[in-house]
Amino acid sequence: MMVGFCLWPHSFSSLSRQLWIQGCAERSGGMAAALQVLPCLLRAPSRPFLWGPPVARMSSGMALAEQARQLFESAVGAVQPGPMLQRALSLDPSGRQLKVRDRSFQLRENLYLVGFGKAVLGMAAAAEELLGQHLVQGVISVPKGIRAAMEHAGKQEMLLKPHSRIQVFEGAEDNLPDRDALRAALAIQQLAEGLTADDLLLVLISGGGSALLPAPIPPVTLEEKQMLTKLLAARGATIQELNTIRKALSQLKGGGLAQAAYPAQVVSLILSDVIGDPLEVIASGPTVASDHNVQDCLQVLNRYGLRAALPRSVKTVLSRADSDPRGPHTCGHVLNVIIGSNSLALAEAQRHAEVLGYHATVLSTAMQGDVKSVAQFYGLLARVAAAHLTSPIAGHLLEEEAKLYQLAAELQLPDLQLEEALEAVAKAKGPVCLLAGGEPTVQLQGSGKGGRNQELALRVGTELGTQPLGPIDVLFLSGGTDGQDGPTKVAGAWVMSDLVSQASAEGLDIATVLSHNDSYTFFCSLQGGTHLLHTGLTGTNVMDVHLLIFRPQ
Repeated sequence: MMVGFCLWPHSFSSLSRQLWIQGCAERSGGMAAALQVLPCLLRAPSRPFLWGPPVARMSSGMALAEQARQLFESAVGAVQPGPMLQRALSLDPSGRQLKVRDRSFQLRENLYLVGFGKAVLGMAAAAEELLGQHLVQGVISVPKGIRAAMEHAGKQEMLLKPHSRIQVFEGAEDNLPDRDALRAALAIQQLAEGLTADDLLLVLISGGGSALLPAPIPPVTLEEKQMLTKLLAARGATIQELNTIRKALSQLKGGGLAQAAYPAQVVSLILSDVIGDPLEVIASGPTVASDHNVQDCLQVLNRYGLRAALPRSVKTVLSRADSDPRGPHTCGHVLNVIIGSNSLALAEAQRHAEVLGYHATVLSTAMQGDVKSVAQFYGLLARVAAAHLTSPIAGHLLEEEAKLYQLAAELQLPDLQLEEALEAVAKAKGPVCLLAGGEPTVQLQGSGKGGRNQELALRVGTELGTQPLGPIDVLFLSGGTDGQDGPTKVAGAWVMSDLVSQASAEGLDIATVLSHNDSYTFFCSLQGGTHLLHTGLTGTNVMDVHLLIFRPQ
């Protein structure tokens, strides 16, 4: 018989304990196996949480990884699109007015809906459930395969009803704009352009919306715009820089959709996947007036050495942009509302970690910068925090702390709570969990397969192995809340301080892997792929979640 790991918080109610036993049964091979573990736990002294019997304790690393997965899943669960939309949107008792926060809009069978993004399917399902007959027509653009994924996962609340008034287009496979997404964008544009001053357009926007709403300005083709975006991303362009170019070459981004819908009133409900929640950046701001001009675009292109290689069509569009007789887009008829973000996900993961017995602190919701520098930051942080937990202050610790603060300053993280986190670690009596969110960038230099979360985890694992961390288990997890890290089918990966020795034992060369940006292939090979974070498409997207967990041995 094989017994799995299960946590037993002694504060559980009788119902929670019953559910716990059922969960153990699922993970450990049946109810009999779960019940055999139970007496061992009931005899144990009361502590915040207890690890299983000796046979299970041999895989303590996997147990820690299971906890990390639970925390990640709790973060994703907190930003499911339906509940967030329901908190922002309601009908008054008469059913004739739509309330959005503190604003009201008259309903006279004049309501239309469009949407684009990884969380939009669930948002649209919740919206149609609420609005009923008031909704005349809708068009949404969502990731390829998401309906099948939601159905397979049993998430019926994320699916539209059989006779829905909302037309669904699936596209942007592997997060890249394609012909299917282009057809969706043109259908959305057509609906918007047909509206009148008596109409109300509800726009649902989430992360991934840029790739799902490609409508290049002629004569630029989809392939030309896609190639330029790929080149910029491969050279490490930030999301803000990418969106500056996208908006300049798009009919719908940078306020273009709002202009197409004029004179109808427009309400945009937005699930943010961008650091700081800037409205003009999320999905390239289709309902927000753009404040960028041609000079901004040229500066970005010059910065990455691409201006000379521009296709003739792109030069044509940029040359006439500043002389557009319509002038810049204005969006006075638009109400934009952020309904969810990374901070909400981290707050729930923090709460869940505390339930599991961790002292939990949120470091930042704005982790950004080159993945190499971010990995160095987490590596230094791990060494400093581990030293605080296992030994008194020493000269080498002060030196490491100085390096950590210097690197933090170089990363320019606007909301970093580093000092507070280190103080909390120093005072902690037991396991610690540091949480962060954001979206680092990867400069592609090889032709391997991977994503920023898997590459970050691999680089952090390498940093953790540079010197002994003392009698403490350290785990780092990085996962995309959308469930898809780059052009792969996983959300991310987790590592511990023994990653380098594990890789060496299996004949895997980490340096070669990193030089080819081949982190997915690496993690598939390492211990049979057990370090990969499999969630499937989650139906939401609020950037990435990072967990750095410390547990004294």
